[in-house]
Amino acid sequence: MKALHGLFILLGLLSVVLLAISGPLYKSGTAELGTAFLLLRWAAYIGAATFVLNIIWYFIRRPQGLVAGLSGLAIIAGVLAFYMPFSQYLKAQNVPAIHDITTDTQNPPEFVAIAPLRADAPNPVEYAGEETAKQQRQAYPELRTYESLESPNELFSSALLAVDKMGWELVESSETEGRIEATATTTWFGFKDDVVIRVRSTADGSQLDIRSKSRVGRSDVGKNAERIREFMSLLKPELR
Repeated sequence: MKALHGLFILLGLLSVVLLAISGPLYKSGTAELGTAFLLLRWAAYIGAATFVLNIIWYFIRRPQGLVAGLSGLAIIAGVLAFYMPFSQYLKAQNVPAIHDITTDTQNPPEFVAIAPLRADAPNPVEYAGEETAKQQRQAYPELRTYESLESPNELFSSALLAVDKMGWELVESSETEGRIEATATTTWFGFKDDVVIRVRSTADGSQLDIRSKSRVGRSDVGKNAERIREFMSLLKPELR
């Protein structure tokens, strides 16, 4: 029975290890994306099994002391290993399966300097099209062109400052063209999403549009829209 309990505890450790290594293995180029996602799936499966088995063991055997503590840790590990992949799955079910988000779906900002960097990316540099635009408008109606009373130069400077605060890698900035291009890299998997910002003058001041596009994946699980909202939240205080 002790050996069986030990196995239940080891399952908890295994689930957390699979969860922890899935992202870094892909980020380092050691594993393909499909393999990394498979590890995530098995982390969730084993985590769920760990939780159930250790809960049953806990109530049947009523362990004490160190054994009880190990059971508790295994239960926590199981919950963590299951929750993280499952929460991402649930999020993916509640957002459209798109990966190209912009505040101007009719005339989205174009990638120039970043285009060569995406030459081998599964997702092409061109805008995804009207079907994507329709899904975006339904899911993220708040993402629109930003209008400002500031001059284009002032708005451009504020945008550059916000890019820096976001921690993106600046690829190119051209004040004369009103264009900023940068790359955002996610922490865990190291996914690279590219951003282009366009600043133009208007009769009353200036306006800004931003586009964020993933290099890989059919769905971005809402990350690009989240990135644009965060950028806007940093940008607006600079204009007050």
